[in-house]
Amino acid sequence: MNKKASLYLHIPFCVRKCHYCDFLSIATSKEKRKTYLQSLAAQIRQTDFEQYEPYTIFFGGGTPSLLEPEELLYLKRELERKKMWQGAEEITIECNPDSITKEKLKTYRNIGINRLSIGLQSTHTEELKLLGRIHDYENFLEKYKMARQEGFDNINIDLMSAIPKQTVTSYINGLNKIMDLNPEHISSYSLIIEENTRFYENQEIIKLLPNEEDEREMYHRTKELLEQNGYERYEISNYAKPGKECRHNLVYWELGEYFGLGLGASSYVKEMRYKNHDSFEKYEKQPNQKIEIEKVGKQQKMEEFIFLGLRKIKGISKETFHRLFEISIEEVYGEVIKKYEASDFLESSEEWVRFTSKGLDVSNQILSEFLLTV
Repeated sequence: MNKKASLYLHIPFCVRKCHYCDFLSIATSKEKRKTYLQSLAAQIRQTDFEQYEPYTIFFGGGTPSLLEPEELLYLKRELERKKMWQGAEEITIECNPDSITKEKLKTYRNIGINRLSIGLQSTHTEELKLLGRIHDYENFLEKYKMARQEGFDNINIDLMSAIPKQTVTSYINGLNKIMDLNPEHISSYSLIIEENTRFYENQEIIKLLPNEEDEREMYHRTKELLEQNGYERYEISNYAKPGKECRHNLVYWELGEYFGLGLGASSYVKEMRYKNHDSFEKYEKQPNQKIEIEKVGKQQKMEEFIFLGLRKIKGISKETFHRLFEISIEEVYGEVIKKYEASDFLESSEEWVRFTSKGLDVSNQILSEFLLTV
C-alpha cells in the first residue's frame, strides 16, 4: 500500500495586498491567472507522486477563492490524472468573503472540497479598514450563511488580535460574535508587524497597537472563552470542535510528507526539502525547477520534530520520537526537559512531553534550548 502525503497548492492572487501581509502574492488578472495555472498544471504533471496516495489537499494563498469555477476544475482534472486527488480525506480552500459566490460554493461541494477557511480577521469595520481588508462583517456574515446553506459543515474562521486601535473589549465582542456562529474551527492569531509590509513602514500605525498587557489579556481570554464554549485548543493558535482539527496543518506539525505546488511553495519528501521559484516570471518558465534543495539530516530532523511538535497542546509522543530516531528523547534532551519541568514550563509522562500553560506563554524562548548546535 502506498504512503500518504499531503498537497499544498499556492494560488498567489489577491485583489490587493493587506497592510500587514508579507505572504507571496500578486495582483490578479484573467490573463495572469491563465498563464500561472498553465505553469502550475505543468508542475503537477511533472511531479513524481506514484509511491503516494493523497491524504489532505490545501489551496492556500493569496486568495484561492478568486479562482473561477472553470479554473479550479482545470486544476482538479490535472490532479486527478496524476491520482493526486482521489481519496483525499480533507480538501481545504482558503476564502476571502468578498470573492465567495454561490456558484463557487456549489463547485467546491461538487468536486469534493469539504473544508473552508475564511479570512475574517475582525468583526469591526474600522479595524478591517486599518488592516487593508476589502470586506466588512456584514459581507462575511452573508457569505458564511451561504456556505452553511450549501451544506458545508467544516468551516474555519481566522480571527486576529492586537490590531491597531483594538481594545480588549472590542476583541472579546468580536470573539463572542464568532462563537455565536458556531464554526467548527477558529484560528486566533496575534498581529505581528513583518518587514516589507505597509505596517512596518508606518510608524503612526505602530503607535495605535494595543499595549503588551492588553495583548496578553486578549490571548488568555481567547483560550478561556473558547474552551468554555466547546472548542479544544490543540495548537498554540488553533481551536477546534472535537474531531474538527485541521488535518493538513497537523501533517506539518508532525513532520509528515507533503508536496508544495506553485509559486514559492515548499515540499518535504523522503527527508529532502525543496522550494519552488518565488519569482512569477521564473516559475512561469521553469515550474518544476527548485531554487533550494536540502537534505534534512537526523540532527536537524530531531530539532524540527521538537519545534513543531511542541506547538501542539498534547505535545510530543516519546514512542514516536524513539521510532523515528532510534534513541529515547531523554537521551538527547533529558537535561533540558528536567530543567523546564523544575520551573513548571514543561511536563511529561511515560508517553509524552508538552508545554504547561505557563510554558506556552514563553515557548519561543524555551525552544531555542532544544537546538543541538549553536
